[in-house]
Amino acid sequence: MSKYRISTRQSSSAWRSLAPAWGSWAVHCHSGPEEVLQPEERTGALDEQVTKRCRKVRSSCQSVLYCFDQQYSQELGDLWASTRAVLLDPPSWQYGVMLNRFSALTGVTQVLQSQGFSTLLCNGPSTLLQSKYQAVKDSLLRPDYLSKCPPHDSHLQPDSPSLALGQDLQSEPSRSLSHPTLQCYIHPRPVRFPSQAHRPGQLKQYYLLNAASLLPVLALKVRDGERVLDLCSAPGGKSIAIMQCATPALLCCNEPDPHRRNWLAKTLESFLSQSLSSRVVVSAQDGRSFGKSDAGTYDKVLVDAPCSNDRSWLYCGSQQGEQRLKERARLPALQAQLLRSALSAVRPGGVVVYSTCTLSSFENSAVVEAVLNECPEAEPEDLWEEIAIPLSTYFTFRTAHPGHGQTPRKPSLQPQNGSSSSYHHDRLGILVLPQPGKTWGPMFLSRIRRRK
Repeated sequence: MSKYRISTRQSSSAWRSLAPAWGSWAVHCHSGPEEVLQPEERTGALDEQVTKRCRKVRSSCQSVLYCFDQQYSQELGDLWASTRAVLLDPPSWQYGVMLNRFSALTGVTQVLQSQGFSTLLCNGPSTLLQSKYQAVKDSLLRPDYLSKCPPHDSHLQPDSPSLALGQDLQSEPSRSLSHPTLQCYIHPRPVRFPSQAHRPGQLKQYYLLNAASLLPVLALKVRDGERVLDLCSAPGGKSIAIMQCATPALLCCNEPDPHRRNWLAKTLESFLSQSLSSRVVVSAQDGRSFGKSDAGTYDKVLVDAPCSNDRSWLYCGSQQGEQRLKERARLPALQAQLLRSALSAVRPGGVVVYSTCTLSSFENSAVVEAVLNECPEAEPEDLWEEIAIPLSTYFTFRTAHPGHGQTPRKPSLQPQNGSSSSYHHDRLGILVLPQPGKTWGPMFLSRIRRRK
């Protein structure tokens, strides 16, 4: 049995176990190739032939593709063609390797570097990049710039300097976002580092993932000693990343679905030291009820919401695809309920980060805007300068505009026409678009602070 137990609620400070609350949405979104999903249970140097054999030939679901074509061609305009090409070409997808600070990493870094991987995260920005940032800031601030960066810009050299994810170059040192213990390696080409088998009692050295999935965690800015809730935690990649960033007083990893909860517990056991078991709790609660049962309890809340995961939905069977499309319209309402619950569960002055791995504006900006209009105590924060600009070399970003060159729609959880919103769209969130040479994403993230 996993040491990360599922406890039941005895009082306001404990946890209550409830039946799964979003049934058919137990699929939850995976923001890329999670470590536990890797087909090869091998260790050792990377081998190109092994990498090729790992990639199974898959056929896309035509009904899902047709739906995406209809929606995303309107929302993304010309960018949809290149994004579509990446999503339909799994062999082009890139993979990140997040190192585990709780495990002995003997030899791993050297092997990664010898294979051409370079670090995406470091202790801080280099002087060179800091001066370059100031010089090109005005041009980078244009939302269309980062969408048009040529693919070759992402070809990193193993010895090239890099920015810490989330590093705020304009803030004072005491306020800058620094994550010296979170290390992720990426490769300019779609090569795949071999995964490690789960062995009871032995910690894995690294976690394989879509590097864009680290962005919501870094936007959360977790500090030592804080109380953190990962509201939709399974399969556990973002919970692991949170623990790489800091040592919170409490990390509650919530997952109502029993199968996915067991998966989550196994992931935690594979990556976290046993000494942390008192700080990490697995909860089976309905995420929509935290706002009432734990009102004002947490410093930070991550809502990596169940969504219409574009990568995986494109490759489900035709029958399953039709069923998912029928249910897709129900997702925004669930996502809004989860976000409202998170805003109630966070303390005044605390932060909620909402994220999905879909391109859909109805599940992204529309959900955020609708909840903001209902919650006067919630204030969106701009992530463009903090995350998008420093990381434009590695990712293709776009602001949370609901249409390509169109008038913003009235906030709604269903498609409709209407007037522009009272919120600036660059504050609703940022979207990572998969593009040739920068195949990370999709990933949407929005940060909301609860006013004191």
